Amino acid sequence: MADRAFSDAALAGLYDALYPWGPSDDFYLGLVMSARSVLDVGCGTGALLARARENGHDGRLCGLDPAAAMLVQARRRAPGVDWVLGDLRSERWQGAFDLVVMTGHAFQVLLGDEELRAALAAVREALADGGRFVFETRNPGARAWESWTPDRVREVPYGDGGIVRVRHQVESPVLGDRVTFTETFDGTGWERPLVSRSTLRFLAPDALSRFLTRAGLAVVEQYGDWGRGPLTPADPEIITVAEPVQGLSDRA
Repeated sequence: MADRAFSDAALAGLYDALYPWGPSDDFYLGLVMSARSVLDVGCGTGALLARARENGHDGRLCGLDPAAAMLVQARRRAPGVDWVLGDLRSERWQGAFDLVVMTGHAFQVLLGDEELRAALAAVREALADGGRFVFETRNPGARAWESWTPDRVREVPYGDGGIVRVRHQVESPVLGDRVTFTETFDGTGWERPLVSRSTLRFLAPDALSRFLTRAGLAVVEQYGDWGRGPLTPADPEIITVAEPVQGLSDRA
């Protein structure tokens, strides 16, 4: 789960081991390789843009993240990419990008309505004519948080023969479309576990579309999985491709 917990330097160093390259990364890499200029919002350790550069992308690649510790990792792996510390309020990219992406469920850390509207307005402003905004959010219909229980422990190899154990616990009750939970990371030889507390927002497809529409963005494609299957109520993901609607912007 990519979220603000990884602003901690120790956890940022674990991120790539916890979340190795997978089908979602392949999905986004194809989009990045076909765009001349790309902004990766919540870029984390920079795996996506670094891989694009390795694969021959010679256009503009810009990664944006609010966690300095994550960008330390990104700059080490791809010094030729433009890595920016901050969020969508930090700079104004007027029509600068053909593609804006938010990967790793980063969209779900936008909790308040005003925060979400401001982020979408900034994305809309950053997109060039004909550009696309692509992101994913967990489908609330799949109720993924019900599997985030302390008895389900994930063991991840890390370092020189070490293991990091990860477990989750959801705070009860779940309030509306927001889920608050703790993640506990316990590594071989650590003096004590690291514990982070996070809240994610689970927007249903209709609510998601309303926010996008108000920001002047139109949904042109939507999938329920990384194989581009059609979205159904129980699919794990809501993968959205949106484009700017000319002449429309957030009226809030």
